[in-house]
Amino acid sequence: MSLFDAALHIVEKLRGRGYLSYFAGGWVRDSLMQVSSSDIDIATEAPIQEVESLFSYTIPVGISFGIVIVVERGHHFEVATFRKDLSYSDGRRPEGIEPADASQDAARRDFTINGLFFDPIEQKVIDYVEGRKDLEQGVIRAIGDPSKRFLEDRLRMIRAVRYANRFQFYIEKETEKAILENAHLLFPSVAIERVWNELCKMATHPPFDRALALLHRLKLLPIIFPDLKKVELQEIQNRLKSVAHFPEGAPVIAKVLELFPSYSLEEKERLATYLKLSNKERDFVGFLEKAEQTFGKKKVELSQWAHLYAHPSFSLCLKIHAAHLAPRERRLFLEEHEERTKKLKEPIERIQTKRPYLTSAHLREVGIPNGPRMGQLLKRGEQIAINKNLKDPQKIIEQLNIKN
Repeated sequence: MSLFDAALHIVEKLRGRGYLSYFAGGWVRDSLMQVSSSDIDIATEAPIQEVESLFSYTIPVGISFGIVIVVERGHHFEVATFRKDLSYSDGRRPEGIEPADASQDAARRDFTINGLFFDPIEQKVIDYVEGRKDLEQGVIRAIGDPSKRFLEDRLRMIRAVRYANRFQFYIEKETEKAILENAHLLFPSVAIERVWNELCKMATHPPFDRALALLHRLKLLPIIFPDLKKVELQEIQNRLKSVAHFPEGAPVIAKVLELFPSYSLEEKERLATYLKLSNKERDFVGFLEKAEQTFGKKKVELSQWAHLYAHPSFSLCLKIHAAHLAPRERRLFLEEHEERTKKLKEPIERIQTKRPYLTSAHLREVGIPNGPRMGQLLKRGEQIAINKNLKDPQKIIEQLNIKN
């Protein structure tokens, strides 16, 4: 059963019990824009306990806020009771909720384009907030008082930029004014993990560089990254000009690092800690720095190139570096490394599959005991094998010039 049909089945079942129910939010917006959507949220006047009793497989994810996940035909749907939010004290979530009708539920949402409902039975859009008009005109507009919306959940300020970037809409002037006035209140109400998650979502919809520039113009980027407080917008745009040429799959942190061209490795690692990046992302930061330093050297041994080329992130790092070069220089740079990669094909594969040219067994045969010296000789032996294109362990040992 398709996602739509499974969601329709839920609505029909709720309607059968006399509860008004609609598709809500993002799916409605995306459907009107003819953009595919991977999930459908459902809003209903049914109490959450009634929803749980009607469906055999539910997951309680936000019962206190009137939200439950209904699993239907293998699909997961967030089903929420129409509600009014009570006061906010932490800049993130309401202290409680009250039952409401559909129009009141729409009024508590963030932006007009997200405040639409769709009746899948009558096949019609229900619009209490003029969201359809803003969709047609390409406008991001907060519902009601924008300052109030942003103080309820301060992450909404960043989301406004994300939606503007994703759909290439403009932010309505009162909504923009409210962001400028409240940007300094982003922290500590919003956890840095939530901010980073928004930036990652933002990066999936180019142009990410323009989104970061908009965040800077709206005073949000310097709040997220205090080192940018004294940096002018023009300089931010200049630092980000290569991001448009980054390869597909480039980690978001690689793009964000473009904002800090003078950072040392230690400063980049501190940034990764501040953003609470995963170990995989942190490892990438370290390897990207290593690759950049190697690209900047005039003389590099073949063994060093082989180890770089063997790393799973090298291709991305190579293309990220190339993104900073002029077209002709970029082409020559990539061709140079392509040729060297072909030349080093065997040592690269050996490094990747851990099949060394020289082993500890070979060294023990000539009287080298296990210990620190063994490790040093194995490392030097690999360098000799690759740099001089030697495959015979005995010839490699001869080159080591071992003296017991």
